Amino acid sequence: MTGSAANPVGVLIVDDDPLVRAGLTMMLGGTPEIRVVGAAADGAEVPALVERHAPDVVLMDIRMPSVDGLSATEALRARPGAPEVVVLTTFDADEHVLRALRAGAAGFLLKDTPPAEIVAAVRQVAAGRPVLSPEVTRRLIAKVSASGSDRRRDEATRRLAALNEREREVATGIGEGRSNAEIAASLYLGVPTVKTHVSAIFTKLGLNNRVQIALLVHDAAGDGA
Repeated sequence: MTGSAANPVGVLIVDDDPLVRAGLTMMLGGTPEIRVVGAAADGAEVPALVERHAPDVVLMDIRMPSVDGLSATEALRARPGAPEVVVLTTFDADEHVLRALRAGAAGFLLKDTPPAEIVAAVRQVAAGRPVLSPEVTRRLIAKVSASGSDRRRDEATRRLAALNEREREVATGIGEGRSNAEIAASLYLGVPTVKTHVSAIFTKLGLNNRVQIALLVHDAAGDGA
């Protein structure tokens, strides 16, 4: 969904800082196309609030005292019909951000992101588009520790081997940050055909967004962290 005054995007805010929660609630609550359905101070509160309010998007802090945002994201994105998750962080090179993206988060926002950009990001994620450019993905991957990269590369290569040749070509295009239309043009396919291949990739690899596909492709190429 893209959100409208008649059908606003429901947002759950999860952050242990009451000032951050209040600020985000005030900012997002002033946007007709967005409705803040609830707020939580810890990841432990997320399952019950998601069950009660069925948000479209969860803004998730990483560091919280009981259940951190990474664990909460992993548990949430494993559920059928899970809302999209956008990670909130103070550091764009935080290794936990990358782990959250691997778990299925649709992107991340720095806490000092201008209000208009946060609103735009919520709308974008609700419409099914990740809020993470290929450039930011590569920068994140390059900055975090490279420990365990051989193991991850081998695992990524093994998983990608489950795809047929055309699906691997489409996955590579996603890893390069191309849109479905751009992938279609480069492979001389129709856009609906590319969408079909993307759906097959999600199913075969057990993934749920394009960021995860891109990270897997980077891992297989030896670019992962």
